Amino acid sequence: MANTRSAKKMVRKIAARTEVNKSRKSRVRTYVRKVEEAIASGDKAAAAEALKAAQPEIMRAVTKGVAHMNTASRKVSRLSARIKAMA
Repeated sequence: MANTRSAKKMVRKIAARTEVNKSRKSRVRTYVRKVEEAIASGDKAAAAEALKAAQPEIMRAVTKGVAHMNTASRKVSRLSARIKAMA
């Protein structure tokens, strides 16, 4: 348990930051899921459009420190490769 005032404040800050980061991660997962659903449906145009919407969201997670750059790049790369393979 936090004893000092500064430690108590840090506990509050961390809790608030955790909530924001959870929200960001969830948002990214939603966008990725939309792309995967479009790929599963077989609609290449819809999948490409969904990826176009998801890519900035995935990269925004990187700038906010929620995801690592390599992880985000890998996700985008794999999704785009799956869309390209649909032809």
